[in-house]
Amino acid sequence: MRPSPAVQPDTERFIVVTGGPGSGKSTLIDRLEQAGHARTHEAGRSIIQDQVAIGGRALPWHDRRLFAELMLDRDLCGHRRSAAEQAHVFFDRGIPDIVGYLRLEGLPVPPHLHAAAQRFRYRRRVFIAPPWPDIYTQDAERRQSYETARRTHDAMAAAYTAYGYELVPLPRASVEERVRFVTRELARQGA
Repeated sequence: MRPSPAVQPDTERFIVVTGGPGSGKSTLIDRLEQAGHARTHEAGRSIIQDQVAIGGRALPWHDRRLFAELMLDRDLCGHRRSAAEQAHVFFDRGIPDIVGYLRLEGLPVPPHLHAAAQRFRYRRRVFIAPPWPDIYTQDAERRQSYETARRTHDAMAAAYTAYGYELVPLPRASVEERVRFVTRELARQGA
């Protein structure tokens, strides 16, 4: 699968942090936001919160396809909104994550999702948080086992690689060390 050209030439500013649940992605992005960087929020968690609040069915334990469609909608909106930012935007997951999710669940990936993953691009180098049993916890939205979190990491790695991204593993380190790692890596890349 070859990626198509970027929708916007400046999507190199769009920096994805992906990986399995409970690996410290959102904590890292929260800290980067506190340091003044723009960010998006993970679509899946907010959809679960909203659907539970209204008694909806677009939940990973009720209707995984509908859940994926809502994630795609929110991720497309986040991508478009981020175009107005002049500096880096850190994405708490990206569109290829939805492809990885559907494959992990054994569900087909619809053509329009492939088209979205090919058309709405991010910086070529994607940060991926490895599974980390020492910090993994479950909560109301994160019901997966640690083993499922590990398999999710692998599915995300495969999805991003298939769309032509290069993975940059985050160290298993404190959030401060991860912020320094990301900052150094972006400086090294000339970003």
